[in-house]
Amino acid sequence: MDIEQFYDGDERRRASGEIELGDRWFDPAGLRHTMNYVIDTSELYVMAAPDVEIIEDGFGDMAVDDEPVDALTVEILAVIPTVDELHAALSGWEGEVGKPGSLDWVRARVTAYPPA
Repeated sequence: MDIEQFYDGDERRRASGEIELGDRWFDPAGLRHTMNYVIDTSELYVMAAPDVEIIEDGFGDMAVDDEPVDALTVEILAVIPTVDELHAALSGWEGEVGKPGSLDWVRARVTAYPPA
């Protein structure tokens, strides 16, 4: 789904605060992703990040100047019930972000939680 479909899919996402967990997560193909946790829905998601500047608007939505919205694809990795569980599951993430294939590290860490 694209970023607008993601936010339109549950209005709580637009109003919720988000915890930013880095913008340099790489899948095995080398595509860069940003990762965030939506507090009100308990969703940990990644958004494929094209090589352009991603900005946050006044509502907390992500946008890219001159980039089609459908290029900003979102994948919900897991529903992690609490912020404390999020921090426990991703303990040490700061040392993994930016590494090649680092998104696989995240996937391995959240397998105990259901996907959305």
